[in-house]
Amino acid sequence: MSDLAQIYPNDRITLREVGLRDGLQLVKTWPDTDAKRDWLKREYAAGVRHFEIGSFLPAKNFPQFGDVQEMIAAVAALDGAHSAALALNERGLGDAMHTAVDEIVCVISSTEDHSQANMRRSRDEAIGLVRKAVALRDAEAPGKIINAGIAMAFGCSISGHVDPGEVIRLSEACLDAGADIVGLADTVGYAGPRQVGAMSNAMAKLCGKRPFSIHLHDTRGMGIANAASAIDNGARVLDASLGGLGGCPFAPGATGNVVFEDLVFLCETMGFATGINLSGLKEARAIAEQSMPGEAFYGALAKAGAPANMRWSA
Repeated sequence: MSDLAQIYPNDRITLREVGLRDGLQLVKTWPDTDAKRDWLKREYAAGVRHFEIGSFLPAKNFPQFGDVQEMIAAVAALDGAHSAALALNERGLGDAMHTAVDEIVCVISSTEDHSQANMRRSRDEAIGLVRKAVALRDAEAPGKIINAGIAMAFGCSISGHVDPGEVIRLSEACLDAGADIVGLADTVGYAGPRQVGAMSNAMAKLCGKRPFSIHLHDTRGMGIANAASAIDNGARVLDASLGGLGGCPFAPGATGNVVFEDLVFLCETMGFATGINLSGLKEARAIAEQSMPGEAFYGALAKAGAPANMRWSA
């Protein structure tokens, strides 16, 4: 296993740009591989270092991720950049282990109903997949990180209320299975700041010095407020997508992830230096917008611009 403290240091914020995976999962059109590489390079030049760049899913069903191996190679060519990709089944795990991807993300649903709808397996079976991922990693690719993401952690579009204690139980089970990092996802944007703060605080107590991540959607306009609450309560790894791309098939018509540019602005105003400049992100966003003219892009920074003379806006 890689040194988590170096990849996810707990004395500063790590922002993971998930636009090339979560941001593309429901789009009708998507950038070709050259445009994706340009998007990636422009974000890297702006200071971004963590990228979720695709899924190990059948290309015939998810053609937008058919170039996942090329994108992994593109990240590997950038000094200090870190790649993550999703693997939802045993075949995906096997494929991922034989690439240069740095981090493999498995998904565990907070409810049985969503687990069956999303993966056609129980939650216990999903935790078993994490265990298999760890065993494969240890045997074949000891440098990789295994990430266990808890979907619907703040409310489920099928089952409704989710018991916070159950989410912590599942998180602990994933850690016991060998996961290096556990993340909580507000998959359909049900959460508010108090709930996110309480769950972040509970995760901080559970994980101790180990990192945990928070993945928020802006479905009901609470994304940035929820991110601030997460940070105030110990979260140091947060996901967002360029232009707020993304969404969930269980929340039709909803907006996507928290806007990456707005999250950078939030962190800087809260006193956490991100090392990311907003003008560079604007250039990356232009590539995405040109490649997907029919897709909706969001963001307050894109409308209002950054405050003048800020060291991180130039």
